[in-house]
Amino acid sequence: MAHVKKNDEVVVLCGKQAGKRGKVLEVDDKAHRVTVDGVNIVKRHMKARPPRFPQGSIVEKALPIHISNVMLVCPKCGKPTRPAFVFDADKTKHRACRKCKEQF
Repeated sequence: MAHVKKNDEVVVLCGKQAGKRGKVLEVDDKAHRVTVDGVNIVKRHMKARPPRFPQGSIVEKALPIHISNVMLVCPKCGKPTRPAFVFDADKTKHRACRKCKEQF
């Protein structure tokens, strides 16, 4: 189980965007990368391709960053935390905040 999933809020630990918070848009398990909304934004020039792009344009998009450079933010206490993995009585695995012990 990965420590970060889609739609989780994370904080960036290092790089130019260190300290920024954002929502995870996409997780690539094989490449160990996550795409975070508002982080690592680049501009790409799009060639005109009718009918989808009838006119060329400059598009801003978020590129993925390595999963080790982000830390999960607890939805209850709002603090960055390394999640603990806990098991229920019926052997299902959940993530839990190490600070407030809330499962998510």
